[in-house]
Amino acid sequence: MQRFIFRIIIVQLLILSTSCKDDPKIEQNSNVEVPISTFYFIRHAEKDRSDPEDVDPELNQKGLGRAMHWAEVLRDVRLNAIYTTDFERTAMTAAPASVKNDITVQYYDPETINVEQFKADNLGNTVLVVGHSNTTPNLVNQMIGEDVFSEMDDSDNGSLFIVQVINGKAIPQRLHLDCNCLE
Repeated sequence: MQRFIFRIIIVQLLILSTSCKDDPKIEQNSNVEVPISTFYFIRHAEKDRSDPEDVDPELNQKGLGRAMHWAEVLRDVRLNAIYTTDFERTAMTAAPASVKNDITVQYYDPETINVEQFKADNLGNTVLVVGHSNTTPNLVNQMIGEDVFSEMDDSDNGSLFIVQVINGKAIPQRLHLDCNCLE
């Protein structure tokens, strides 16, 4: 039994030592708190496609359910700011999280946004950003300074991109969350 426990400890130490080798080291004075900025990026929920001529449609029933689902997913996150593009579908997607957090939604233009200024304006904050299938991955790429994420499939309304900025270094991750939203 002691030999078994010893082997488990050795394996755990090996895993820890190899997994930490490539981790970036953040040097800091132990008296100085490093602000961490966290950005949650989502695409708007499902839109009403009944009128192909409508360039600014609202959400359909499933989209309204997904917007509520996003607010529920983020319920334990203390958001400091919410940004959307100036479209009905993005504003409606952000609305439940805005109400739950008592935050006024701010509009951004993905074509003209100054990403470095955006990061600076939200230093130490936790932010939700609602965009589109092309603008969301593009903005995430700008935030991390790399071209990692491609345009989202038109049926993808469940991707959640999370970017944490620590000491100027952006660390991205992408999750996909399905919901049993109303049809």
